[in-house]
Amino acid sequence: MEKRKIKSGVWEIPVSAKPGMRVPARLYSSDRLIDSLDQGVFEQITNVASLPGIVGQALCMPDGHWGYGFPIGGVAAFSTSDGVISPGGIGFDINCGMRLLRTNLTFEELRPKLPQLLDRLFKYVPAGVGGKGTVPLNKKEFEKVLTQGADWCHANGFASDNDLDSIEQRGRLSPADPAHVSAKAMERGIDQLGTLGSGNHYLELEVVKPENIFDQELAKRFGIDRPNQIVVMVHCGSRGFGHQVATDYLQIFTKAVQKYGIKINDRELACAPFSSPEGQAYFKAMTCAANNAFANRQVITHNIRRAFVEIFGKTEGELGLQTVYDVAHNIAKIERYSIEGREQEVIVHRKGATRALGPQARDLPAKYKDIGQPVLVGGSMQTGSYLLVGTDLARQETFGSTLHGSGRTMSRMHAKKMVRGDQLRREMEEQGILVRAASMSGLAEEAGIAYKKIDDVIDAVDSVGISRKVAKLLPIGNIKG
Repeated sequence: MEKRKIKSGVWEIPVSAKPGMRVPARLYSSDRLIDSLDQGVFEQITNVASLPGIVGQALCMPDGHWGYGFPIGGVAAFSTSDGVISPGGIGFDINCGMRLLRTNLTFEELRPKLPQLLDRLFKYVPAGVGGKGTVPLNKKEFEKVLTQGADWCHANGFASDNDLDSIEQRGRLSPADPAHVSAKAMERGIDQLGTLGSGNHYLELEVVKPENIFDQELAKRFGIDRPNQIVVMVHCGSRGFGHQVATDYLQIFTKAVQKYGIKINDRELACAPFSSPEGQAYFKAMTCAANNAFANRQVITHNIRRAFVEIFGKTEGELGLQTVYDVAHNIAKIERYSIEGREQEVIVHRKGATRALGPQARDLPAKYKDIGQPVLVGGSMQTGSYLLVGTDLARQETFGSTLHGSGRTMSRMHAKKMVRGDQLRREMEEQGILVRAASMSGLAEEAGIAYKKIDDVIDAVDSVGISRKVAKLLPIGNIKG
């Protein structure tokens, strides 16, 4: 498909490339990565560029790969007055996201107790397809979780003031309304609070080596202030609840496309006008799922703290177990941006893409107002993750967005044909990464060979300037579903 390089690290597909395109499509990448992109990504991002009410450009980040409807790594903004909302632009795991916790521990202090700590974490944070939650809820209380998000956790002793101050929009989004959630979604989600789930979700213990800190001042502001410091990364979302919400509304939107005469190039882009009854109902149900995910990661954080306190015999304060940040990467949010010289209210879809707000952005916590938002990017369980910071350029070019992870290069089925889970676990332990997994088959699906190189995709966004490197986080212990 026709594309041209408009500047270093950015390619554009013009509206002439496909009939029906309303805006150009832009790909943020590198010379090496752009040539290896799955052709399906080009088809999908140009299909997104053809949706009604889209503004600016349809975007794809360097971790981009084929997904349902939108490519993973896709970003698109639609006018709230005459644009659409599409579950395919958010994903089935609504508010799948990342949380980073810092500790006062060094690798040398942790190493003797690492196996014991992993065992305790594996016990306290249920993982896998059938994992049951650690917080019993009735329907009335679960509805409070859906409307209050992390505030519910704070009211019930699972969160501190610092936790709320360190979560995207304090972990409570509106307008959430359980009246627009199906009984089946309620049934699937009510017993899953505090669980990791399966697939690419994980809880990882990581070490920050001095040579992997790229900005000392910013690292210190984010709490990374000692050599070989231990941090904890959590990657999970809204579990079966969010999946059911997406499933329910895709069926509704398949009919809405016909009702409103919307032309789409792919049935997986089923959508409805954002201002329509169907669009508003989905937005309210989706927001419930987002709040559920914030609460889920918060309860997991509570249980991580329990495990650390019990293993090390110190208080949370002595261990320095504080949330650095928590951010969603599968979500749609109403935001304001200057587009073609005019500030507009838009509904930004991020599907495998993370918000990356620069200094002074309106939604930043006060403690990060002068430096920008911490950006959390998960790599494969063998290669490590990154802590970045948002920039003004992201606000100007990408609706305040950047990449969210490494990006798959191999299907889960293919990975299982290439790798045996038990062999992979032995290899990882030889590399110094201890593993606790609910399924050896699930472990094999997430082998490092199935992903792009994390350093390559990070360098792509750092070089173009839509987020900047702060530190690389190397895995030493991993819990997988």
